[in-house]
Amino acid sequence: MDAIVLLKEDHQTVEKLFKEFEKAGENAHKHKREIADQVIEELTVHTWIEEKIFYPAAREAAPDTGDHVLESVEEHHVVLWMLSELTGMDPADERFDAKMTVLMENVRHHVEEEEKDWFPEVRKAMGRNRLVDLGEELAAAKPTAPRDPLKVPSARE
Repeated sequence: MDAIVLLKEDHQTVEKLFKEFEKAGENAHKHKREIADQVIEELTVHTWIEEKIFYPAAREAAPDTGDHVLESVEEHHVVLWMLSELTGMDPADERFDAKMTVLMENVRHHVEEEEKDWFPEVRKAMGRNRLVDLGEELAAAKPTAPRDPLKVPSARE
């Protein structure tokens, strides 16, 4: 599987979790906590493999997209801190749903920019073979990626 397809599948997985959260209902605290925990893990792993593997390769192949990478890392920073706050938050807390809503808005914005503006440029610059090799590298890195949002480099930068 090529790297962009893998990253888009991650985006779809997270979007399904977001929709499930939105449908969960006001008092479904236990279910919302379970969904939030899945979102935290999915986004932490995804962000880590993007920053450690995909972004450096994309910057090398398409140097003109360096500004996009820098902006993405800043967006990751915001998302990772929100994820870390959600990690220990009681789902009955009045701010829990609001924090998840803001997280979803940030992630959806980030995904839209990546998929519409940036991925096509990277695909053109890298070509199929390089993207397939990179996809294998991303998939191989997932099992050992951190699950703690604050272990992702951009959380500390």
